Amino acid sequence: MSLSKVLTRAALGVEAPLVTIEVHISNGLPALTLVGLPETTVKEARERVRSAIINSGFNFPAKRITINLGPADLPKEGGRYDLPMAIAILVASEQLPAGKLNQYEFLGELALDGALCRVQGAIPAAMAALEAGRQLVLSIENQADVGLIRQGTSLVSTHLLGVCAFLHNQCELTVATPREDVVENFSEDLSDIFGQDQGRRALEITAAGGHNLMLIGPPGTGKTMLATRLPGIMPPLSDQEALECAAIASLVNSGDLHQTWRKRPFRSPHHSASLHALIGGGSLPRPGEISLAHNGVLFLDELPEFDRKVLDSLREPIESGEIAISRARAKVTYPARFQLIAALNPSPTGHYQGQHNRCTPQQVLRYLSKLSGPFLDRFDLSLEVPLLPSGMLSKERQIGESSAKVRDRVLTARTLQMARAGKINAHMSNADIQCWCNLRKEDAEWLEAVLNKLGLSVRAWQRIVKVARTIADLAGESDISRAHLQEAVSYRSIERLLIHLHKSLQ
Repeated sequence: MSLSKVLTRAALGVEAPLVTIEVHISNGLPALTLVGLPETTVKEARERVRSAIINSGFNFPAKRITINLGPADLPKEGGRYDLPMAIAILVASEQLPAGKLNQYEFLGELALDGALCRVQGAIPAAMAALEAGRQLVLSIENQADVGLIRQGTSLVSTHLLGVCAFLHNQCELTVATPREDVVENFSEDLSDIFGQDQGRRALEITAAGGHNLMLIGPPGTGKTMLATRLPGIMPPLSDQEALECAAIASLVNSGDLHQTWRKRPFRSPHHSASLHALIGGGSLPRPGEISLAHNGVLFLDELPEFDRKVLDSLREPIESGEIAISRARAKVTYPARFQLIAALNPSPTGHYQGQHNRCTPQQVLRYLSKLSGPFLDRFDLSLEVPLLPSGMLSKERQIGESSAKVRDRVLTARTLQMARAGKINAHMSNADIQCWCNLRKEDAEWLEAVLNKLGLSVRAWQRIVKVARTIADLAGESDISRAHLQEAVSYRSIERLLIHLHKSLQ
């Protein structure tokens, strides 16, 4: 036959749309034509495929070859189409049988000698093939990635010849099998932190309810130490969450994802990061830091040093848990359900008003005004992390609670939340708040008076109530009391700091 069809998968965000590769061989001057919106990397496949076919002992047809990558309006890039194009050419030239093609999808880059190489985005492709009722055939270098799909049966090979022998029913391909889970090993432990009991308490509340946390304080007080220890007290990733994280990471990471399979992501971009680096972008949009932090932690150190437009771009994904990136060639939606942890100094010099601070109140206010009010509203807790009191360092150090003990309390609180509403407190909707966060009339009136005094919005009111609900869960109490509300309001340091600055200017 002179016409063949082979199925493969493109990479469009975390989706893997089906691509049909059609090859037609006709008489005419020897030439190979690629159609179907191929990028430069795909057009270069003609030389890789030709060399791989010849070096594998097959004949490359000396005729006119037309390869169509359908659908024609879907952009294609990368070397992932090499293997299916080679299979389609061999079938069209009657060097391979076509009987088993409908049962499989093929994905892989070819070396010049015919060896199969790793491709990015193998996990979304394997999941899509499984959903369609077919098996994916790809390089053995991707085995550790696709093996994470426990119910999947992807097939792997080392060479084009192995795939051809399989289609000839001369051998069987290896089924991609999962490796044993890598045990989480956190080198950072809460017991390393000296003092800062309120910071440890705020970190526990943050982990228990999935809240966003802002840490304010002079340099060297332990803000970064607290932030880096948050993943160690968070619950382990579920199978579904781990697979979501691995699928996103596979789009940008060509390494072995198995090593980070069970670890919650912790991303800490530099404050010089651009808008596209943080939220994602490109002609065919790639995931940014907020998507790579999905189901994990995004830590922004030196918060006011970030560009204001970059920070304001986080407002929508914090609320919706996803980011939609529109470009002329494609629109892609990536998941972005992360916990935002930020750290900042109280002034440009890093200190509060006093002998170490050479800034005027106007300069401090201008420095903090780089953070917009709507962006600050997205933080559930903001906490001052002060310098240790005089004489604290000379005392005998007492080891605090370990991350393991705190994690047990966090797990208990989250179990209560999932049993009650099916979600953690930070993800509760307005209807959930009305149902599960009832306040006594006198407590509601007290909270409203506090909000008016601090100049907070309705969104801030909702976040305070959610934090109070988490505090009650950690205490094992079913109702929110005044004490829980008072503690939740105490974690609003940024508003009190701004009010103090405004008063000092009057």
